[in-house]
Amino acid sequence: MFTGGALETNSYLLSCPEGNILIDAPEGAVEAFRDIPVTMLLLTHGHYDHVWDAAAVARHHRCPVAMHPVTESMLADRNLLRRFGIDLEVEPVKADLKLLEGAEQRLLGRSFTILEVPGHCPGSLCIHDATSNLLFGGDVLFAGGVGRWDLPGGDHDLLLSGISKKLLPLPGQTIVLPGHGPSTTIEEERAYNPYLAGA
Repeated sequence: MFTGGALETNSYLLSCPEGNILIDAPEGAVEAFRDIPVTMLLLTHGHYDHVWDAAAVARHHRCPVAMHPVTESMLADRNLLRRFGIDLEVEPVKADLKLLEGAEQRLLGRSFTILEVPGHCPGSLCIHDATSNLLFGGDVLFAGGVGRWDLPGGDHDLLLSGISKKLLPLPGQTIVLPGHGPSTTIEEERAYNPYLAGA
């Protein structure tokens, strides 16, 4: 795991039979993984703190980038942040592989289930590795919390519904690796997360 940028955003390097997947690319990720092979970059969603180094990582490692189509359109808009009063510009990066919710997805020889859980950000993805009991949760589910829904494109009801229907039914021992903060488990969040009471 590497945590970078002002918002202390987590990224994860996952070893696969055919190489390494880097999940999210916060500020500093290109330096943190400069000498470690990255075979594919996977972006959970399009918020700037998760994609700040995406183009630099893809260029340095000459690796393909996987993301939801909505994330690609967000990254293509150089003025997106300025329209919301943030004077920053993130270098665009194109999707070599567009990820959608559906059947099992094989990436670098490892099987994943792609879960689309918007509400924090349109096109937000959670990546479930059932074999290893891991869920890369982006900014959807945190230890004792959930993603913000007050940002553009956010929706409280959509977020909580998606978590309830798609994440909480996962095995309780599933380890949640979130976009910010410490890891947790599905069992822990079912029992104690105040945002999910009665879910």
